Amino acid sequence: MPGSLDERLVRELSFPRERPWSLYDHPNLIRVASVLCFLTAWEIYGRRTDPLLLTYPTAVFWAAVQLIRSGELFRQLLVSLASLSVGFGASLLLGVGLGLAAGRSRLAEALLDPHINALYATPQVALTPLLMMWFGLGFSVKVVIVFLFAFFPILINTASGVKNVSGSMVEVGRAYMASEQQLLLKVVFPAALPFIMAGVRLAVGRALVGMIVAELFTAITGLGAMLTLYGNLFETAKMFVVIIVLGLLGVGLIQATQALERRMARWKETERAVS
Repeated sequence: MPGSLDERLVRELSFPRERPWSLYDHPNLIRVASVLCFLTAWEIYGRRTDPLLLTYPTAVFWAAVQLIRSGELFRQLLVSLASLSVGFGASLLLGVGLGLAAGRSRLAEALLDPHINALYATPQVALTPLLMMWFGLGFSVKVVIVFLFAFFPILINTASGVKNVSGSMVEVGRAYMASEQQLLLKVVFPAALPFIMAGVRLAVGRALVGMIVAELFTAITGLGAMLTLYGNLFETAKMFVVIIVLGLLGVGLIQATQALERRMARWKETERAVS
């Protein structure tokens, strides 16, 4: 009957069929399944391997419980975070400051360029024994090593960002009788911010590497010292705990930096819309 046919057509057009369930529409489920498969394979293979060479997830879990209960993991983590924070903070302040100067002044760039190129081209790890002779084996040498690892990406990216600032923006600021300090703070710095944040993102990862290098060489306190100790004792499960903590710390720092970068980007877009 034509009437019933029209009704069916209306119903099909008004209520489209639901898309059949597909695994491809659930990427998070795929990620979880991938991790579970990896952990299962690791558990099976690890139990059949010499524990001195390779451990397995359940052993790592119980080793983590032991280290957390004893408080050793948190104590050494705080020690590592202290040197990381001070060294990275110093590299951020000095890197941005010198980068602004090098980007705005040809004289400052000419003075800094040969020293920056020489130090940046030299592997910072090669300087570690010398720094240990100068600063000892304590907190100071860790801060200096972290600083050297993180400083150059911030400085170089900041200087590049300043050089890429539109000349018309600077001229507008000068037309309003802005001083050099006002130009730096209110025109140049905001315009160079994406470059600066890119340098900070690179520096975070390098700072973490510098922290571990310093602690592996000194082998007294920190997560790097724990790695050295458990490696010498062939306690593989505890070594994996420290490695996992370092990995999580690195991921957390990079995610925090990216979140800050996105927030800065939204702030710049809002500022442009208002202006």
